Amino acid sequence: MAALQARFLFARLFHTMVHTPLIVDVCNSQSEASVSGSECICARQQRQATTRSQVIHSNASMMPPIIYTAYRFRSICRLQRLQAHMMSSASAPEVLLEKVGRAGVITLNRPKALNALNLTMTRLLYPQLKEWETDEQTDIVIIKGAGGRAFCAGGDIIAVTEAGKSGDPLAQDFFREEYVLNNTIGMYKKPYIALIDGITMGGGVGLSVHGRFRVATEKTVFAMPETAIGLFPDVGGGYFLPRLQGKLGMFLALTGFRLKGRDVQRAGVASHFVESQKISALELDLVGLRSPSNEDVSKLLESYQTQSSLDAEKPFVLQPHLQDINRLFSAGSVEGILQNLNTDNSAFAKKQAETLARMSPTSLKITFRQLEQGAAMSLQDVLVMEYRLCQACMRGKDFYEGVRSVLIDKDHSPRWSPATLAEVSDHSVDQCFSPLGERDLRL
Repeated sequence: MAALQARFLFARLFHTMVHTPLIVDVCNSQSEASVSGSECICARQQRQATTRSQVIHSNASMMPPIIYTAYRFRSICRLQRLQAHMMSSASAPEVLLEKVGRAGVITLNRPKALNALNLTMTRLLYPQLKEWETDEQTDIVIIKGAGGRAFCAGGDIIAVTEAGKSGDPLAQDFFREEYVLNNTIGMYKKPYIALIDGITMGGGVGLSVHGRFRVATEKTVFAMPETAIGLFPDVGGGYFLPRLQGKLGMFLALTGFRLKGRDVQRAGVASHFVESQKISALELDLVGLRSPSNEDVSKLLESYQTQSSLDAEKPFVLQPHLQDINRLFSAGSVEGILQNLNTDNSAFAKKQAETLARMSPTSLKITFRQLEQGAAMSLQDVLVMEYRLCQACMRGKDFYEGVRSVLIDKDHSPRWSPATLAEVSDHSVDQCFSPLGERDLRL
């Protein structure tokens, strides 16, 4: 009888525990939701502990000791499982903003989406960067990606295409605010260090390449593959690409060629190369610097680069082709480049011709002119130009078709319109570069 009574009491108490409402305090402020909101987290845990204690002690008088212990254990386990679920849920901050000593540390926190940049993230990053830039207690800014696979694999392009189709202002707001952020990084007054340890494409390039320090690792994969989706290498691509050696930038822009590891630094996209396993130690040493100048940061990065011998003996993957790239991609038009490639007998030239034949003809012509003009423009003027171009792409057809082909249906069989370079008139390209009046980007 005693055993039966004990089981009855346990069942009753377990039912009470399961159905007892759990009070969860939600942090409402941005600072509380960030990593630096440890006080909020601790306070919440303390209140949860108090709630647990009240529930348990209200029933403790009617529990045998063994049942009380089992109840308490199950209750704690349930709360731990709930806490773990909450920490991993979609409500987790998409950008973590933290002050570590005198360093501002940014973590792009969408690992399942390869930290793809969206408008919400941009609206968190911009004001925080502006605040840290004038904060006397902040000496440097470090930006990195969560998850171990990507720094930032690009922008949230699918959301932008859906907005463009429906006329949603996101199609304007996303690019405008992203380019303003790119310019802020390019003009930043304090040392800005991007740890591009993983995939870095499109929007991720815009968050890194304009900063003074860009640290690649053997896991870095860089590309500007926009001509394959009916777009162009934006986020300031018209500024940094034509400033790479020779015609390398034009080659990367038109073909979307991927650079990996140490080659990202050899090409001039990254400023330094450090082995991935040393990045955590590097970050600690960066945070430990006191009122560092750009020279101080550079010396530290160079010391880590010296210690990183991985793949040092391997030549630059494009080294055997640099002279060919300079020769073949120096024509005065995309048609001229294709003619050079088609009349060259090398396997390299044939492969590049095949690659360009798959790209949007309109994107190729826009990109060519973008880089030709951008070579003589400031970053600000390039971003204004690129905003005009992106809005022209929103009005056209190829961007939507490219995203469908590559990212949605993944059939990789786009139906470009116009379908050939010959059909893309100079007048239609001119219109893409035309000012937007009151809708122009202002920096």
